[in-house]
Amino acid sequence: MKRTSCGRGAALLAFAMLIGLPTASCADLSLQDAIDLALAQNTGLRITQKDEDVAKAALKQAKIDNGLKITGNESLDTTLHRSSHTKSENGIGVTASYPIYTSGKAEAAIDSSELGLKAAELSTERSRENLKLDVIKAYYDALEARRTVDVRQETVDKYQDHYTNVSQLYAAGSKARIDVIRSSVELSNAAQDLIKAQNSYEVNLATLRNYLNVDRSEPLNLTSDFSYDQFNIDMDACIDYAYRNRKDLLIDLYKYQQAENDIKAAKADFGPSVTLSAGPSWSHTFKPSTSSDSDITAGATLSWNFWDNGLTRAKVQQAEASRDKAKLTLTKDQEDIDLSLRQAYYNMREAEKRLNSTGDAVKQAEEDYFIAREKYRAGEGLMLDIIDAQEALSTARLNYISAEYDYARYKATVENAMGIGLTDGEKEAAAKMTATAVPAEQAERAVLQEPVVPENAKARVDKETKGLAKKADKKKAAAAAASDASAEVIHDLAEGEITK
Repeated sequence: MKRTSCGRGAALLAFAMLIGLPTASCADLSLQDAIDLALAQNTGLRITQKDEDVAKAALKQAKIDNGLKITGNESLDTTLHRSSHTKSENGIGVTASYPIYTSGKAEAAIDSSELGLKAAELSTERSRENLKLDVIKAYYDALEARRTVDVRQETVDKYQDHYTNVSQLYAAGSKARIDVIRSSVELSNAAQDLIKAQNSYEVNLATLRNYLNVDRSEPLNLTSDFSYDQFNIDMDACIDYAYRNRKDLLIDLYKYQQAENDIKAAKADFGPSVTLSAGPSWSHTFKPSTSSDSDITAGATLSWNFWDNGLTRAKVQQAEASRDKAKLTLTKDQEDIDLSLRQAYYNMREAEKRLNSTGDAVKQAEEDYFIAREKYRAGEGLMLDIIDAQEALSTARLNYISAEYDYARYKATVENAMGIGLTDGEKEAAAKMTATAVPAEQAERAVLQEPVVPENAKARVDKETKGLAKKADKKKAAAAAASDASAEVIHDLAEGEITK
């Protein structure tokens, strides 16, 4: 069983090399590279972008509905008269129609579809901005987790050194056994914190890979780090900027205007509609006599619905209610933007204050730990002093790390809440997603969870498969011709060859 597993593992590795799967090479990744990569290939963003295609199709449909239409019809009728004779005839007609007046219904539908397309484009832009924020947060989460691992590892190393020192002092008879036990317990607790920190780092990296839509097992080397960038805009200016630049507010405005157009379209049913039509027709009579006829008709049709039992009135009321809802949605989103921006701004300033206050605390904690450790080695300090000093040092370092990345995350959140758009370079990266479409075969196989093999690799795989099949046929023929004893020897040799 063990040799079989090795053989299968070697075969899978060879196949992976053959089709060109990515290898586990550690890739350097800056924050800006991560943002650009996510904007170019994030799956969720692709889904949002498809709404633009839906809106374009809806606009095209609205324009076609108000354009020229050509319809054809054919009929075959048999009529039985009271005189017991029948009449059979066949008719064919073609009609071209064009609406010249719809009481504003067609125009309202086109305007509404154009607004829908604008809203879909803005929705894509806003999704890109939100994706940028998500990538920034995930990147800083991973950086914070990595530095937390460093702190936890250093804590474990210090407790390990302290445990070794206490054990030596206990062996020399200068320390009690309880100090050794307490030191061992603290070392174990520190190791638990290290394990949790390492797991948190891997989870954060997995989240980042998901946003980037890269190989989920690819090692990443995050090259960017925190740098303090002062934010000098006051809160009122941020809120004013958000009201003027948030794309989702403009989307709400477009939806409100769409609701207004829906009211116009509903009220249009109260008015008349005029349609021009023209077309040829042909008829042929089979019974009781054979005859043929053809003509051309042209005219205008005026339609006016005088009474529909209140149906149009109900449609207007429904459209007006939707319009009022859209207006309230716009107001509610303005309130939510104000609240979220204030929360992010206050959190950013709080993190900035913590950042300024924790810098000296780390230096003081390092000095305190050094003094406590040396006093204990000299026999003048207590075990509790060492533990308290180490705990204070770890807490101070973690607080400083947390303040750094909290400030970076909240600053990015404030900028996102303000509606600050993408940079020119980020727009170019986002444009790559539009230019690069997923092949239909890959999309279908992705749904079916089937592996996609590159075309250049398929030929090589088929060739290798045929070669292996021929070799297998030869081995089967040789085994059938040999005796049972020889077959066992050949089998053993074959197993040994596979192992090699």
